[in-house]
Amino acid sequence: MTKREFLAAGLGAGLALSGVRSAPAQKSGKVPVRKAKTTKLFKSPKGFPNAISATPEGLWIGEQKLSGRAAKSYNLPEPDSLEEAAWLVDWNGKLLKTVETPSRNTSGMAVGGGYVWMIANAPPQGVFQVDMDSKLVSHRQIPLGPPGGDGGGSHGGLWHDGKLWISSLRLRGNLRVDPVTFEPEYMIPFYQSHPDWVRYHGIAIHEGCMWQVIGNNSTSPKDFKPGLVRQDLKTGQMLEVIEFLPGSSDPHGLAVHNGKFYGCDAGIHPGWENYASPTAGYIFEIEFV
Repeated sequence: MTKREFLAAGLGAGLALSGVRSAPAQKSGKVPVRKAKTTKLFKSPKGFPNAISATPEGLWIGEQKLSGRAAKSYNLPEPDSLEEAAWLVDWNGKLLKTVETPSRNTSGMAVGGGYVWMIANAPPQGVFQVDMDSKLVSHRQIPLGPPGGDGGGSHGGLWHDGKLWISSLRLRGNLRVDPVTFEPEYMIPFYQSHPDWVRYHGIAIHEGCMWQVIGNNSTSPKDFKPGLVRQDLKTGQMLEVIEFLPGSSDPHGLAVHNGKFYGCDAGIHPGWENYASPTAGYIFEIEFV
């Protein structure tokens, strides 16, 4: 048993004791690989777009702000306000609605059940449930964290069939929770076998599969290798890897609308110069080739 399999098995046992079903650890073996390219569509409202969610009304975009130590690390000024917006735009980028939220360093979002669910990646962490009039309804931590402590950060969120999915960095898996009780129900472990792909971002569900943005640690767009992974939604089985062609956008959020895949390029990336990506701040389409 490898170290990765041992850790995954241990996590699975812990989840079983807590009543949470978890997809089995991914078995080693060759996985089909194909390529994709990105095409920029329109720029988001001013700010750093780090999450997206597709709805019948249009595309929601989650704003990320950096403050305190994070702002200093990126050589950015302190924001005028710590409120982070959820913007609804049409499919040409026209702003339709703005919902203000108290989320911090938003890196994941979902829209469903009449609410925006903004997922923080900085203290106080957690999931902020906000109504369409910018009223905070609840703030809850990602489940299975330490008693009285925070549940860690997240880089993705999703609303699907009345359930909330959270891409939990601490659990290293995509966790489905009941949006009313916030009880955890099921988890698909992150896929961790593709060479150097150790960074996990937005998620989407399409045709019975969980899709996730993934990529390597890098110092600039030149050595960045992003892509997607596709796993069976019921079993967690790894089905394929999609590698982005060189020069593609820097993917953070992920959404599917009418069979088309969309991403957002936040404009900032750990280890890079700010706005180094040629599509910084843009919404883009992902096309398989």
